[in-house]
Amino acid sequence: MATNPSRLRVTELDFDEIKDNLKTFLKGQTQFRDYDFEGSGMNILLDVLAYNTHYLGFNANMLANEMFLDSSSLRSSAVSHAKMLGYEVSSPRAATAVITVTLNTTDGNKTMPAGTAFTTKIDDVDYQFVTVKDISASNIGNSIPFTEIDIYEGTYVTTKYVVDTSDVDQRFLLIDPRSDTTTLTVKIQNSASDTTTTTFTKATDITQLSTTSDVYFLQEAESGKFEVYFGDGNVSKALSDNNIVVLQYVVTNKSAANGAISFTSPSAIDGVTNVGVVVNVTARGGAEGESIASIKLNAPLDYASQGRAVTANDYKVYVQKLFANTQAVSVWGGEDGSFDSATGLTSSTPEYGKVFISVKTTTGENMTTAQKFQLEKDLKPYKVASITPVIVDPITTYLILNTVFQYDSNATTSSKETLETLVSTTLTNFNNSDLKNFNAVFRHSKLAGLIDDTDTSILSNVTTVTMAQYITPTTTALTGYTIDFNNAFDNQYDAQNNVVESTGFSISGEVEEYFFSDMKEFGWNAPGYLRIYYFVSGVKTIYSNEAGIIDYERGLITINPIHISAVSDVDGATSTQIRFTADPDSNDIVPVRNQVLEIDEVNGTVLGRVDIAATSGVGYTTTTVGGVTTTSVDTTSSDPTSSAY
Repeated sequence: MATNPSRLRVTELDFDEIKDNLKTFLKGQTQFRDYDFEGSGMNILLDVLAYNTHYLGFNANMLANEMFLDSSSLRSSAVSHAKMLGYEVSSPRAATAVITVTLNTTDGNKTMPAGTAFTTKIDDVDYQFVTVKDISASNIGNSIPFTEIDIYEGTYVTTKYVVDTSDVDQRFLLIDPRSDTTTLTVKIQNSASDTTTTTFTKATDITQLSTTSDVYFLQEAESGKFEVYFGDGNVSKALSDNNIVVLQYVVTNKSAANGAISFTSPSAIDGVTNVGVVVNVTARGGAEGESIASIKLNAPLDYASQGRAVTANDYKVYVQKLFANTQAVSVWGGEDGSFDSATGLTSSTPEYGKVFISVKTTTGENMTTAQKFQLEKDLKPYKVASITPVIVDPITTYLILNTVFQYDSNATTSSKETLETLVSTTLTNFNNSDLKNFNAVFRHSKLAGLIDDTDTSILSNVTTVTMAQYITPTTTALTGYTIDFNNAFDNQYDAQNNVVESTGFSISGEVEEYFFSDMKEFGWNAPGYLRIYYFVSGVKTIYSNEAGIIDYERGLITINPIHISAVSDVDGATSTQIRFTADPDSNDIVPVRNQVLEIDEVNGTVLGRVDIAATSGVGYTTTTVGGVTTTSVDTTSSDPTSSAY
């Protein structure tokens, strides 16, 4: 389409195009028709003008992005949009431990004041844990027990503000961006001369407020700090001149003190110097403040829930809000499955009237009984009356991958070891990006493609998959066990390779090291009996032919009651768990309900081989039998040493 050179085009925002449009416009004017723009000072002026236009366009584009939650990149913008949706951004969280403190004294009642400090050391760094409220207890003889007290890592801070209603810019800020708002206590003192105080609670539902409601509101302000603000006398109680706002909270080091297992008491508590401390729950739960990505995801979902938990997404939002150490959540209704507390396993059998919630924590540890109870309690105000939330531990199924890739040595200057390292990195990246989450399916073909794309010299690969799960046996009693992989096992007969295997263990009253297996080399069994065997001079010997049942179609192993007295080392290290491995019927592994897939980066192998056909024209044959890959060629290829990843 023809353009009019006397009119300036304004559709492009790229610097070079802006400058070209300016030149075209000036050349279209009679005054500059024969002007040499490139060889004159005018060229510099056009640069300045183009840069200025480019800056303005860029700033306008960025400003437009910040106007919407989805496209905003500044934290302040995301927080502001979230507030408009009624979403409260989570602050950093302090690591929390549970302890029992005993004052050895014959005195009567004693009080442990808020801010009582206990110390611990992690990696030669000292940390302080504090109480956040006054706790009283009575003597039970010769001691005063404070049972299961929550202590929070950090410094207990008190900040005071004198209210001045004439100061329109007055704000009540938590002074440090590392403040944990879950530990916040807000008190209003009448005045400096009147020490009467009223404790305000955080508002959660404005429809329940009146002009006299003693509540406060909370929002994130600039620089990650949090601000407390109050009502105007119409929506909750307003403050008056000379009132004193007292804010008490913990300033924390976030996740730095997770894992603390022992604590030292202060020299005295309420005058008692003989103090004993027992740790009930090790420190956990320390976490960073909510990220921008999390705000963008959860704010719209929270708005959609409208203050109630009905759908699965509603529960996911509230679990993340109420339990700060949440990394991922899986939620399913009783109509989609159930949970057997006796076996610790889920099934597809309906159990109406319940909603099941599985939480993967940022620490990698399962939630404690106390944390589960607290979360169930915290969910009650939001749930439908007839629905009972049940917290279920996640189950991790590990994938042991054995990769053999062929490469053209003429197409790369990298050594075999370097290529193996690159492929190992590909597997690690895939593990972090595509797995380690609920509902994250392992797609074999996708991983195979990523391995091929690792380096241009890699021509093909064969990657086999073995599933693994762990059980922690009860070593003091006869106990049965169930391991559910939720993925079918390979049910093809192969007398040389077993589908199910385990690491070693001891049986009470016996002296050998025993192993579980389906033991196909001793004959095929259609029902799938689980056997126990041991070695005699390197030869497998049956101890029990009916130790349990294997359901190959479902991927379920049921072990009959057995008294396992000890567990053998696993991968050369002392262990309390037995590992079960199983060959899947399909290379695509699909997790269900509370199942999480993760690549075992210790036991997998990566092996690179020079492709003989590519380098010399000599053919080769690759075969895989029972998870073992072999390559036959007409001449010797590269060193067959494999590298673990």
